[in-house]
Amino acid sequence: MLYFMLPHRYRWLLLLLTSCIFYMWFIPKYILILAITILIDYYAGILIEKAEGAEKKKYLVISIISTCAVLFVFKYYNFFTSNFIELANFFGLRYPIETLNIILPIGLSFHTFQSLSYVIEVYRGRQKAEYNFGIYSLYVMFYPQLVAGPIERPQHLLHQFYEEHYFDYLRVTDGLKLMAWGLFKKVVIADRLSVMVGQVYGDPSAQPGIILILGTVFFAFQIYCDFSGYSDIAVGAAQVMGFKLMTNFNRPYFSKSIAEFWKRWHISLTTWFRDYIFTPLSWRVGIATWRWQLSLLFTFFVSGLWHGANWTYVIWGTINGFYMIFSLWTKSTRDRLYNMFGFKNFKLLVKLYQITVTFSLTCFAWIFFRAKNLHDAMYIVKHLFDGVPDLLRKIFVLHTVSGLGYFSALPNEKGYYVTSFLLIVFLIVTHMFQRRRGLRIMLREQPVLVRWAAYYALVGGILVLGMFNSTSFIYFQF
Repeated sequence: MLYFMLPHRYRWLLLLLTSCIFYMWFIPKYILILAITILIDYYAGILIEKAEGAEKKKYLVISIISTCAVLFVFKYYNFFTSNFIELANFFGLRYPIETLNIILPIGLSFHTFQSLSYVIEVYRGRQKAEYNFGIYSLYVMFYPQLVAGPIERPQHLLHQFYEEHYFDYLRVTDGLKLMAWGLFKKVVIADRLSVMVGQVYGDPSAQPGIILILGTVFFAFQIYCDFSGYSDIAVGAAQVMGFKLMTNFNRPYFSKSIAEFWKRWHISLTTWFRDYIFTPLSWRVGIATWRWQLSLLFTFFVSGLWHGANWTYVIWGTINGFYMIFSLWTKSTRDRLYNMFGFKNFKLLVKLYQITVTFSLTCFAWIFFRAKNLHDAMYIVKHLFDGVPDLLRKIFVLHTVSGLGYFSALPNEKGYYVTSFLLIVFLIVTHMFQRRRGLRIMLREQPVLVRWAAYYALVGGILVLGMFNSTSFIYFQF
């Protein structure tokens, strides 16, 4: 309300101040780290625009190294130091450097990448340097997407801070609806599923195979609802005030291939890696070349490292890169089999098969993303199908449900599993309706009673089914 009450020329200042307060709510002094990054890239952008030739590249390199150095110290210093210590101990040596007792600033990777995209785009001549320090600071610190994205490009966001946004009832209510839907996905679905996921991955050695599988599937939906829920809240909050942020998720679990999955999942980060790492490395080379494939694998390796300073994240990223390359290697064989067996006459079945395989491969990779360490991840992989054949025999041959006793050691509150499964089904059905048009557009066309019944059902669902004593958003740690 204050935003729309203020004259346009003061609104950027209000947004900047509230963004500072928002960020300082975590650890107040860490705003100085953010200020250093902002100062470096603000002046770098101006110097890059004015420079020519080698000097221009020099300022770009200085900016990238300086900005990444902050990220390295807080996110990766302890990771590399601890690995060097272990390596030295293995050879009976002493590594003199010790780890630091520091806390990772919230959302550091996100606003670092947003800052880097600015200086790179200025260097490439696609964006004019921003001379208003306050506006540039707001570009980096804009509170809806400051801590978990979407990672915006300067061409898309910077100019919006200069545009006057008027109160528009339809836009404001659409933004509030998206925020409510995002909150529903987070506190009702994600946080409910996290109860079981936390117990399964907290002690995987105590769980039979079917529970490891179920916990992994639950995590797939948990992380999706958690992260896409935040993105919906961020995009919706910005939309209320008239700002348009990019779509970060597009029904990723309906993907028919891993390549398609990465076009639908965390779109702002995927396109960032594509434009600033993969494309420069694979420039002007064919898909079949080793350089193209190594560039792809390296990009996913870096993506894994971006997510966290742990080998589990690195392996997770590398697995996804291998999926992409293996798909490329086998494409001609799969196409021949497709034509040989006449699968083109069974398009729906083929599509369901492709979606199922893609989802299964994605879930397998999620094991490494969620596991506390490499030991737990490998245990889960090795024991994923323990007892599953026996359980299936009991259910389908002996027609007994005695196998359901496996669930006794996990959340046993009345209706937990029924509610969880129904919520997952509800999410899938909702996404199926979104195949051609957004839900907000469809709701807008309904009679007023239907619209408001849907709104009350959504808010009521949040209040009744929401888990309000759970953890923060998963991607805050990145």
